[in-house]
Formats: sequence, C-alpha cells, structure tokens
Amino acid sequence: MILYSRVYEARVKGLMSREKVQAQFRAHALSVGRTAENDRLSNRELDLLELRVSLSKQTTATLSNRELSTIPSAHFPIESSPPKLSASTAQHHCMCYYHRLMKTGIIGLPLVGKTSLFRILTRARVEARSAPNQAHVGIARVPDARVVKLSEVFKPKKITYATIEYVDVGGLQKDREKNSASLVPLREADALAHVVRLFEDPAVPHEGGSLDALRDIESVEIELMLNDLEQASKRIERVEKDLKKKKETVLEAELQVLTRCRKALESETPLRELDFKPEELKMLSSFEFLTRKPMLYVLNLGDDEAADIDRVIEKHHLEKLTSKVRTAVVPVCGKIEAELSELPDAEAAEMMRAYGLAESGRDRLIQASYRLLGLISFLTCGEPECRAWTIERGMNAQKAAGAIHSDIERGFIKAEVVNWGDLLKAGGFPVARERAQVRLEGKEYIVQDGDVILFRHSS
Repeated sequence: MILYSRVYEARVKGLMSREKVQAQFRAHALSVGRTAENDRLSNRELDLLELRVSLSKQTTATLSNRELSTIPSAHFPIESSPPKLSASTAQHHCMCYYHRLMKTGIIGLPLVGKTSLFRILTRARVEARSAPNQAHVGIARVPDARVVKLSEVFKPKKITYATIEYVDVGGLQKDREKNSASLVPLREADALAHVVRLFEDPAVPHEGGSLDALRDIESVEIELMLNDLEQASKRIERVEKDLKKKKETVLEAELQVLTRCRKALESETPLRELDFKPEELKMLSSFEFLTRKPMLYVLNLGDDEAADIDRVIEKHHLEKLTSKVRTAVVPVCGKIEAELSELPDAEAAEMMRAYGLAESGRDRLIQASYRLLGLISFLTCGEPECRAWTIERGMNAQKAAGAIHSDIERGFIKAEVVNWGDLLKAGGFPVARERAQVRLEGKEYIVQDGDVILFRHSS
C-alpha cells in the first residue's frame, strides 16, 4: 500500500513514467515472492493506478502522438448517462475495466466525422476538429439491458458495466511520413473502426470531390498496408543479416512468416485475410501489424437515410464489405446520434421514434466493437453489486474467475451457473435453485454470454 501511494503521487505529479511504474511493481512482485506466472496481477494493479491518476485530473485525454507512443495504455474518465431506473433502485453506477482494457482505434480520411463519432461513443468533450498530430483517448460503457433488468430484481447498491476504450487519431493525409506518425497509437489497438463518409454537406466538401465509399476504403486500406509493408521489410532485412552470421531455427521460421506477409501486402491483401498457425500468430504479435486487426466499417450517413438505415448497404452497393474476413459493418447517422447524446433518455427515445430508429447507432456500434473483439460478458448479482465482467469468448470458468480476482482463479473449486433470463424469471437464486436452473460446473466449463455465476473458491 505504501508503494502504491508513493507511485500514485509520483504519477500525478508527472515525476514517473508508466514504464518506471511497471518496473517498480515487478520488482515488488519478485520481492514478495510473486512469480512471472502472476505478472497479470501486477499489470492489473498498474491499470487501476493509471485510472486513478486520470480520474484525479478530471479530464479526457488529448495527447500528441509522441506522448501516446510512450504510454502503452491509459484510462481516462468519461461522462456517461446510464439507463434510468425506478426511484427505489437509484444506485451508484460504475464501469467494469477488463484486466487488459480492450482498445478500438478510430481511423479514416479527413472530414468524415471521426472525432464526432468519438465524442458520441465516449461522451467526451473534445473539439470536433483536431490537429493532425493529436489523438484522443476515451472509454465507452457497453450497453447491457441484462444488467438493468437484474438490478431491478436484486436492487444492489452499485451497478457496474463492461467497457471498451476508443482512440481517435487525426485523419489520414497524402503525406505518408505524417500518416506513419499518426498511426503509432493504433498499433496497440485490438481492432480498428474505419469511418466512411456517406453524407453530403456543401459546407464541408469531401476531399475526394465526391462520395465513393469503396474508393475511400481502398485508399485507407492501402495506407495501412504500406505502413505494415515498411515494417515487415525492415525486419526481414535485419533477420537476413542475422542469419548470415548464425543459423537459428527461430529466425528462419520468423523469416518465412514475414516473407509470406510481405508477399500478401505487395499484392494488396490485408493480413487479416491470411490464416496463420498459433505459433505463427505468436511470432507476429510483437509486430502489431495494422492490417491484422479486425476492421469495423462505420458508414456515416445523412439524416435523410435514417428511415432506411437497414437497407443502406444494398442502396450504396456495399455488399462486398459484408463478405470480408474479420470485419463488420455498422451504419450510423452521425448528426442525429450527436443530438441524441445530448438529450435526456425520454427525449432521446421520442426523437428516435420520430426518425424510425429502433436502437441508437451508438449502442449498435459499441456492441459491434465488443463482438468483433471476440468478447462476451458474464454477470455477478447480489445486494452489494450487479456487474458485467468482460472476458474473451471461449474462456473457461477458472480463467473467467481471474477477471474478478487472481486469488479466486487460483482457489477455484466450482461455479454455480444460471442463465440470466432464467434468473430474472425466477426473481432470485432461491427460486432458480428450486427449479433446478442453477448448475454446478467445473473449471473447464466454457462460460457463455449472459451467464450469471457464483464462484466457490478456497481463497
């Protein structure tokens, strides 16, 4: 605790970098007998520290790319208006920070609505037009009606939602050197959201002179591929030099994988479309290639297309996008969403009905990001708290317990599991148990989205 307080004070005053903080925590871990196996707990402590530092400053981040490149991950506060509950269940609302907060980078050409989208998602107060060398970082709460409904039953003191981090960088320009600098913060992103302009605005003309979604998508994709190609070529050159000095199996395998990547990029094929073996993916993970990341295409429409939002892909002949590997498409009406984000819930719902929108684009986009990243939520419910916990799809019960605390993961015995819908209908655990809807699962049980879990552990 003394170490934490001392490091926290140094971070707030700007006297210690994140890297030095990490070194302090790891040194402390070794001193108290924690092994490399428990390094994840040290990283979680570091993430929580960064969150406290940013909250103490009470501002959303606006950082230069140089600053962002030296801070691998930062958590910043956002303003969030959770769904309204009845007066009897007016609790404190929080957000769940995954032990490695998943990050989505927002990219696109200039004047397509990227920063406006960032403001809509995170509800951060930043300038609509940012300098090319600036990036914004913010956190968005993942909408989850299950948490709201279960909270009506359990009436907890606190409600906590899952979250996703978004990074907004300046629009890509014709200057490749400037683009390389602006893309630096995106290398640590887990997925990319490409904002594509499909709205007309004479006051803000498109830099291409006309609206052409496929042309703009290809232009940005090529820029990303050129960036990856440059990185791959430099590494290949270095590996080839090392192999001339000494033959090593690991380097030969790396050279083979990188050569395959280079050939794909030279033929204008994004790396996300290639299949790699697990050992090859491990090799590539350190390079953080941009075209390896899942891609979410955000179609920014005009207000007049709100009523036909479900048919815009066919209308604009963009069926090609839906067939791409590891991609998703979400149409939104940027101006409408910006207005909705400023309104109280009742007025926002009325405005959505007027435009014929069943769900806000903000909610659809955040949920799409969540799915594209391969994430799901399991829930914990009780009087103290109703909470959504973020885990990777396919994670077993023991590893999922580690999202709550590493001690629970280590001391895992069994997990009591019930579907959230069954629990809601039962009105609580006692009736759900009487109906035999609560199952006792072992550590290898694969957690499903919407599972409500009580962990039994020896810790």
